[in-house]
Amino acid sequence: MARAGFAVSGILHFLVGAIAIRLATGGEGQADVSGAVAELSSPPAGPILLWSCFVACVALALWQTGDAVFHFNHLPGRQKLKKKLKAAGLAVTFVAFAVTLVSFALGARQDNGESASDLTIAVMNVPGGVVLLILVGSAVAIAGVVYAIRGFRQSFAKHLRWPASAPARRAVKVVGIAGYAAKGVALVLVGLLIVIATVQAHPEQSTGLDGGLRALREQPLGVYALAAVGVGLACYGLFQAVRARFGKM
Repeated sequence: MARAGFAVSGILHFLVGAIAIRLATGGEGQADVSGAVAELSSPPAGPILLWSCFVACVALALWQTGDAVFHFNHLPGRQKLKKKLKAAGLAVTFVAFAVTLVSFALGARQDNGESASDLTIAVMNVPGGVVLLILVGSAVAIAGVVYAIRGFRQSFAKHLRWPASAPARRAVKVVGIAGYAAKGVALVLVGLLIVIATVQAHPEQSTGLDGGLRALREQPLGVYALAAVGVGLACYGLFQAVRARFGKM
């Protein structure tokens, strides 16, 4: 079931990528997790898909929580802390996926863009909130750079048991590099939106991934850049599906 969580992540990222390509070609849609889940929720199979994906995400969140609590204790202090924090971050990510999935399954559709904007407004109104938001936005952007570097260095290779076929291994490398690079660009866009909206005192402009991709579309040659990011996110989705089968756990 935990492996199935990676497959669900793959499906969601693939759908976000497809929606981004649709936006680049003049179509409509919401290019974030809530938009991807909305695509999954179409009847008649929608409820079954939503609940199945929810269970898989909960399973992987529990697995990552177990890693964060019980695993890596044999490593040196700094390395152990790094690994545990990474596992905890992944657990939080899959809990967020699960919350979005169950909200749609129960009929209470969640708009991640509005949620991000509301959260930004709430944080800005507390003491030290502006500084906190700038730090968070910077951290998200830095995480995006790290993702891109991991892709180009093929750091993801150590997490896989590679398939025996040489063409299959080459295909996995290609989708891994493209996927990590695109995921990195998407995170950088989200982080920059948070920082810019905070500095300019317009928290309503911090609208998450969908807002970042739409802002990219408005730049010179932005349509082509958005399409490229969409293809890359779809590749990341394919890579996550591969990880469901070949990932080391």
